[in-house]
Amino acid sequence: VPRLPVLVKGGDSAMYPPPLVHATQVNVLERLDVALRNISELRREVEELRNSLQHLAAEIIGEVRSHLEETQKVTRRRRFPFPRERSDSTGSSSIYFTASSGAANTDDGESEGGYTTANAESDYDRESEKESEEGEDEMSCETVRTARQNSLDLVNEDETLLILDSSLEEGLGQLLQQADHLHNGDEQEKREGFQLLLNNKLAYADQKDFLWRLARAHSDMCEITEDIDEKRSYASDGKEEIEIALQKWDQSAECHQWYAILCGQLSEHESIQKRIQTGYVFKEHIDKAIELKPEDPKSYYLLGRWCYQVSHSGWLEKKTASALFEAPPTATVQDALQNFLRVEELSPGFSKAGRVYIAKCYRDLGNNSAAVLWMNLASELPVNTKEDAESDRELEEMRSVWED
Repeated sequence: VPRLPVLVKGGDSAMYPPPLVHATQVNVLERLDVALRNISELRREVEELRNSLQHLAAEIIGEVRSHLEETQKVTRRRRFPFPRERSDSTGSSSIYFTASSGAANTDDGESEGGYTTANAESDYDRESEKESEEGEDEMSCETVRTARQNSLDLVNEDETLLILDSSLEEGLGQLLQQADHLHNGDEQEKREGFQLLLNNKLAYADQKDFLWRLARAHSDMCEITEDIDEKRSYASDGKEEIEIALQKWDQSAECHQWYAILCGQLSEHESIQKRIQTGYVFKEHIDKAIELKPEDPKSYYLLGRWCYQVSHSGWLEKKTASALFEAPPTATVQDALQNFLRVEELSPGFSKAGRVYIAKCYRDLGNNSAAVLWMNLASELPVNTKEDAESDRELEEMRSVWED
């Protein structure tokens, strides 16, 4: 702004007043300079905050992955103090009333042994736990906010959580695969699988596929141990786990299947009335499992065992059921045979025990040629489980009887 000279009285020469307008401009420029410096500092702080968030997200993901890997390594190295136990028991209650480890009872030919669990497979499906923190910094100067609009490129928390969730989901998939592998192994591997699932219960207790496998592991432990109190404890705890799963996932075939199995195992040492009541529950949930997953051979195998035991229930069992219930369950050897044949149709060679039961059904129906055929087919299968070993002994007894 040009300055105009203004004469001042009192002398011969002209004097000029102080440059007020120029001073005002300098003041404004100084304030703008301060504002620019503040904006620059704010930009650096935001950039540091973004880098810190990225680093924090990477650390969280790394720690979670390291924890999962270390847990699995420790579990694989773990050696349990439990001795390997084998059952040579040859007596148990009917599957109509109970679920046992699969031993046979030959008293009067009225009641056969219970059942042992078969391998189960399922898809893996889970949702991981999420923990997020949100923070907002409010800036009072709208001008500064506008000036930094293109620079405020903060880390997207949703993307960070998706990365973390993906990592946990991958860890669950590996955990379930390892649990299935250990379940299919020997007694020591079953113990390791049980401990592996217990170690990860806190992280995956809200996952369906984890919970029914945990219940399955309890069933394995119930089958392995010989102590009566321990059997009851494992079955009771497993039943509680699967009840929680059924409350949320009533349409899960695996949940219904293992609920039926654990109910049977829990009633093994109960009264006759309790075992009869469990028989109804067992049949109800196996039927539901077949309805939800009609191509699962394991459910048909369990139903075949139930039908066979009902058809061979003793006089006392029948009288008790008739006295306590208006409509006691009924089944025939033909019903059992149809279910066992359905197993072979869905999965040929599903189990050695299944083929032995087919031979027994044909024997009971008087078809000796078919019985011999299925005895030979059963002999071709290896002994993989405790139940297979017991069925193999029973197969030898059948051969010796016919040879005599």
